[in-house]
Amino acid sequence: MKGWMYILQCSDGTFYTGSTIDLERRVNQHQNGEGANYTKTRLPVTLIYYEEFERIDFAFYREKQVQNWSHKKKLALIENRFNDLHYLARCQNQTNSIFYNSGD
Repeated sequence: MKGWMYILQCSDGTFYTGSTIDLERRVNQHQNGEGANYTKTRLPVTLIYYEEFERIDFAFYREKQVQNWSHKKKLALIENRFNDLHYLARCQNQTNSIFYNSGD
């Protein structure tokens, strides 16, 4: 059974990542306040990205992967800036920067 991983942009600018077997129905559910609790309080939502998979379990796996990404990394995916994904995957906090740049 086919599946989709999708990203919605909420009215507050945040992203919601999900997966489904019926993309149109699921987006309508979110839009009508019948989706996830997260989107219910951030309506309206806009579908801004999706990927199609041959199996729903592949879409679910991809959802879990992308859910853990930062807002900046999700934005790079949405904008097809694939070259930025590797850089944005690195830890960006100050402690990491100290160790990462210690050879400078």
